Amino acid sequence: MKKAVGGIPTIIGIIILLLGLGVGVFLVQRAQVFKLGASPESAPKDVRITNITSASFAVNWTTDRDTIGYIVWGESESSLDNTEYESDTTPKGIHSITIDGLDPGAVNFFKINSDGENYDNNGIPWQQATGPILSQTTTTQMLSGTVLTATGEPAIGVLVFINSGSFSPLSTTTSNSGGWLIPLSPARTPDLSAHATINSSATLIEIFVQAASRGVATAQAYPQTANPTPNITLGQTYNFKNTEISGENGLTSAELTLPEDEDLDATTSGFDTGDDEELDATASGTVTIESIEEDEEITTTTPEFFGEGPVGEIITITVRSDPQTDKVTVDANGNWEWTPPDDLEEGEHTVTLSWRDAAGILHNITKNFIVSAASGPAFESTPSATPKATPSATPKTKATATPSATPRVSLPATGAGTPVAGNLTPTLLLATMGLGLILAGVFVSAKATN
Repeated sequence: MKKAVGGIPTIIGIIILLLGLGVGVFLVQRAQVFKLGASPESAPKDVRITNITSASFAVNWTTDRDTIGYIVWGESESSLDNTEYESDTTPKGIHSITIDGLDPGAVNFFKINSDGENYDNNGIPWQQATGPILSQTTTTQMLSGTVLTATGEPAIGVLVFINSGSFSPLSTTTSNSGGWLIPLSPARTPDLSAHATINSSATLIEIFVQAASRGVATAQAYPQTANPTPNITLGQTYNFKNTEISGENGLTSAELTLPEDEDLDATTSGFDTGDDEELDATASGTVTIESIEEDEEITTTTPEFFGEGPVGEIITITVRSDPQTDKVTVDANGNWEWTPPDDLEEGEHTVTLSWRDAAGILHNITKNFIVSAASGPAFESTPSATPKATPSATPKTKATATPSATPRVSLPATGAGTPVAGNLTPTLLLATMGLGLILAGVFVSAKATN
């Protein structure tokens, strides 16, 4: 009697099918667990784009818990090949990253990575265009103030946004003393095509303070009543529009009359004795910056700023576009000097000095300058900024087919005749279905991790 052995290949096909079904279900479940594992507390909230120039813009957001975040970006939705990190990589709930080195008028796309998970804008990357290159502006208006917590302590590292219908949004973060300072010179019209026209007594500005879990605060003011504003406490709403302009707030006058004050001091001295030569900054109580001229073009990314001032005077120095703020003290010889800790990018920048005189009146000096590429490097320096790196893509798992076991050879009895070979069609069909399930599971899993 002849016996068919076609059942053995069929059993092998069933085994492959069951294996593929199991692997596929496992990988799909793994993808679902991965998706469900993204904590909503890590998701970016209140995403705002500010400080837009011809070569950069800032991305600001908050998270419900302290996280580490960075931005992946590129010039198209499908090629987010660049990475920009925060300068402070400790976990926190308030985040701000400036993407720079961009082309004028170019549209750039980005996603926010928070605690290892990429987030987008409802299924598509966020996008933002830079503005065109503009000529230098002579605007020297400043906005400043101090933010306090509900207990009266300095609110450190919180976001301060300046909004107005007259210009695109600006922002900064508070210092260790809770202070903030925003120059209006980078302000552009909402369409970014020109410098904004700002009336110090008529342009209404909205001040919004974002401190994440610590709360928010809002205020309204005109530029002339916002340098500085009265203290802002988190959780409160303020109206500074009718705030009386005191000498402390009359900073524009102090800035514009500074050369005349120096001349007045010299006239008063009369130059009538050998000891009374022209009074310098040390004697007159003013602060000077001698290392740079207005709209000067420099060829170094680490310029040294220096000048004179009253002995012991504490000066706050802020360099923008990418803000760097520090304080220096005038030495015993009436001199001060400072170099930005981070290299400056090529393009337009401002340097602002702020100090209070003996009467407690706050003064500012602002100068614009341009950093351009030198024909040859004057010195070697190691930039402190974190280099842009291309994030590693999650490798896609390749499915490996299970090798078929070597079939056993059965020698039939001489009298039984040659056995009838089994039908391979069901085996191939079942094996194909199993491999298809495996590949589908791998694809779903890889798609989820991306």
